[in-house]
Amino acid sequence: MIAHWRRVLLVGLLLAPAAGGAATPLVVEAALDREVVAPLLDAFERAHPDIALDFRDRSTLEVDARVAQAEPAPDVVISSAMPWQMARVNEGYARRLESAAARGWPEWAKWRDEVFGFTFEPIVMAYRLDLSRHVLPPATHADLHTLLTEQLELLRGRVTTYSPSRSGVGYTLFQQDARYTTRFWDLVAAMGDAEAVLEANTRAMLEGISAGRYWLGYNLLGSYAMVWAQEHPEVVVQVPQDYSLVMMRMAFIHRDAPQPRAAEAFLDFLLSRDGQRVLAGQTPLFSVRPDVVGPYTAQRLRDQVGDRLYPIPLNASLLAFVDPQRRDAFMARWQREFARRSRRAAAEAGGQAPEGR
Repeated sequence: MIAHWRRVLLVGLLLAPAAGGAATPLVVEAALDREVVAPLLDAFERAHPDIALDFRDRSTLEVDARVAQAEPAPDVVISSAMPWQMARVNEGYARRLESAAARGWPEWAKWRDEVFGFTFEPIVMAYRLDLSRHVLPPATHADLHTLLTEQLELLRGRVTTYSPSRSGVGYTLFQQDARYTTRFWDLVAAMGDAEAVLEANTRAMLEGISAGRYWLGYNLLGSYAMVWAQEHPEVVVQVPQDYSLVMMRMAFIHRDAPQPRAAEAFLDFLLSRDGQRVLAGQTPLFSVRPDVVGPYTAQRLRDQVGDRLYPIPLNASLLAFVDPQRRDAFMARWQREFARRSRRAAAEAGGQAPEGR
């Protein structure tokens, strides 16, 4: 007990600014919308007034690039592109977190006490109310394929999903879909036939649905979509009833973190009961801790959806998804299936196929 309080005092002294001095800077590179996570950041700043938080919201691929290229390195890295996060940790870019919170974190949501999944977010479909005035909106992946096939003219250019080449999380979700449904490539071809618009993030898809450019979105991050739908009644969120993927935001401390103690304090807060309580009650990011109660918890989501939840596993199997040969093969087939209609139309016209999106 005495050793514990000595450590607490030491950490406090390391983090506390000198009299009249500036607070300790903390740089967090994150693929996480600041508006969505603001309650958590505010709570951290109240708990740690001695730390000056610099939260930088970027795309998943931008965050991944900065892990290896940024000078100085960021203190903490957060991303929903789970294979990329795992790959960077496997390459030695993560610093082990030695704390009670890390040791007590669920085994299924961490790896080697170096990287931690601190949210539990369902992947959803979203549609504009206009769609329901014409057809029954899809509730399953099979429904979506049928709708795209039977209502092609109605939906042409009005469907949106992730671009697997411009979004790490989009690529990951499609890789997972290919594991769980034998008709995945038929669905990709159907989206290509419908001239689906490929976006780099969920926000762009939601903005397009609200603006009326799109009527239907596939594989959106449920956390963002649920918040959006609360303020935009024209948007309806559907958790797929056959299966719903679940992704986790993964966080780690950079091995070259300029402020490792402040980084430890931040990660500990993400894993703490206080931090997870904010996630569960004030954000739609869905907390992981089983001892937290709120509208957005992993357990409540399991209770509502049951065995139809398919969490993306946080383990070394993720490394296969960023293997260059596997990625190249997957992307080549994606382009081939998605562009099938373009090639067919060009062949019928006797011309050249247009460039893909």
